[in-house]
Amino acid sequence: MPKLYEYFGLVIVFYANEHEPVHVHAKCQGREMRAEIVVVNGQVVDILYSRVAGRHPLAEREQRYFAELVSARAEEIVAKWVDFFVLHKPITPERITRRLK
Repeated sequence: MPKLYEYFGLVIVFYANEHEPVHVHAKCQGREMRAEIVVVNGQVVDILYSRVAGRHPLAEREQRYFAELVSARAEEIVAKWVDFFVLHKPITPERITRRLK
């Protein structure tokens, strides 16, 4: 389970056995949500957030932090997806300590 980011208590990961479409999971104290990044012709066109079956969703504040991170780093997340799942490169996690807007 490669960790991509730590952001205000959230841990953003890919699961090692993932499948398309490009998406990430945010976890915090047993709660979890997912963000699917919609890419059309190489461009990020939308981000869809959803609950993860069998898990409690993130708290409202955590959801805002998750949306901030994914919105600010969507293209980078897609690049990391390609690096990890297509090119089989390792991912170096990043701890972000300042708000992204």
